[in-house]
Amino acid sequence: MHLSIDGHNIALDKDGYLVNLNEWTPEVATLLAEQESIVLTLEHWEIISLLQSFYSEFQISPAMRALVKYTEKQLGSEKGKSIYLLSLFPPSPAKIASKIAGLPRPTNCL
Repeated sequence: MHLSIDGHNIALDKDGYLVNLNEWTPEVATLLAEQESIVLTLEHWEIISLLQSFYSEFQISPAMRALVKYTEKQLGSEKGKSIYLLSLFPPSPAKIASKIAGLPRPTNCL
C-alpha cells in the first residue's frame, strides 16, 4: 500500500500506517484522514499534535486509556473524555488518530 503526493509515493503497512514516520506531513495526514472519511478541523489537529507530543515523550503510541488521560492532563476535562475523542476519530480514536498523526499502531489496540 502507498499514498501518492505530488508524484512521491509514501509506503504504508498492511493496516495503512506509515512505514517511515519521517514521511509524515500535514498533507499526508489529510490524505490518511480522507481514507477514514474524516475532514480535519482545528479540533482534530489539536489531538494530532497532542499525539505527536505523547509519542515524542514516551516513544509509543498511546492506547485509548492513556490517550484519554493525557488529553485530560494537557487539554482539560472537557476534551479528556473518550466520547469527545470518539466524536473526532470514530470508531477507534487511539488507532485512527495515531494513523493520521503518522505514528505506529498502538500496541494495545485490536
